[in-house]
Amino acid sequence: MARVGVLGAGTWGTALARMLALNGHETALWSPRPRDIDALAKTHYHKHLEGVRIPETILLTKDAQEACAEKDLIVFALPSVAIRQTAQTVKPYLRDGQILVSVAKGMEADTLLTMTGIINDVLEEGRQERFHYAALSGPTHAEEVARDLPSAIVAACREDRVARTVQDVFMNSSMRVYRSSDLLGVELCGALKNVIAIAAGACVGMGFGDNTRAALVTRGMAEIKRLGLKMGCRPETFDGLAGIGDMIVTSTSLHSRNMRAGMLIGQGMEPKKAVESIGMVVEGINALPAALELADRYQVELPITFAVDAVVNGGQDPRRVVLDLMMRDKKAEF
Repeated sequence: MARVGVLGAGTWGTALARMLALNGHETALWSPRPRDIDALAKTHYHKHLEGVRIPETILLTKDAQEACAEKDLIVFALPSVAIRQTAQTVKPYLRDGQILVSVAKGMEADTLLTMTGIINDVLEEGRQERFHYAALSGPTHAEEVARDLPSAIVAACREDRVARTVQDVFMNSSMRVYRSSDLLGVELCGALKNVIAIAAGACVGMGFGDNTRAALVTRGMAEIKRLGLKMGCRPETFDGLAGIGDMIVTSTSLHSRNMRAGMLIGQGMEPKKAVESIGMVVEGINALPAALELADRYQVELPITFAVDAVVNGGQDPRRVVLDLMMRDKKAEF
């Protein structure tokens, strides 16, 4: 049995805390927003996980120290923009040798750091303790994981022993966990596929067909892979669960906030209003600045990513942007 603290009581954090508790682990769930914990403690249901009861064995706490102290694993399950502040909050309560698992998907615009990179940046500044960093990523919507529907995910860590520990803690009969040593590649896929999912949703919103979305997802993955290879990631990562697997589910499912936001944009809604109407974080919007900066730094073409930025931040007509993509210079596929 492991002792696990889950930071973040949104749908993903709550679904994972439930799974960990049912796996037999001593599980604490904390949120930077006390009202989230109050709501769960009152009903033992999350408002966005309909019909899924939260086990009584989970310690619901508003005390960050209680959530982190003496834990074997700490799971960071918050929006990407909240990771740095949360790491600052829990820093005094962490101890040497803990495994820190990010399940957030994004990149920090100012630093171009991945989620584990942000946590490392905060925690290891000016202190002697050392931690083990891992990411858990793949085609796993919280709504389905919470209902124990069969899913598969990747535990990525540069240390194989740690990856095996994370695999053991999370795996059960409805969650198959694979290992990877390509931590950067797994996190890069998780961040940038959200941008492509916005484009996929816009295609649906504009009334385009399956052909369009299939082409978009395929070429979107190709541009992410181009960037990843320039950054030193392993090519097979992009063909696996954290790559094309997560891309498929995020670009086709109505559970996907990024795709739903894209649909609204494709239907003519202003991007800002589209995000507001979703009512939750749309990570693809947040990932755009980092994606553009990485493209410039590594001199890699990301035409679909730049097209999304042209619509979201440049005010361009989505249909005009699609035409521009279709009329780019002729080239070989590979």
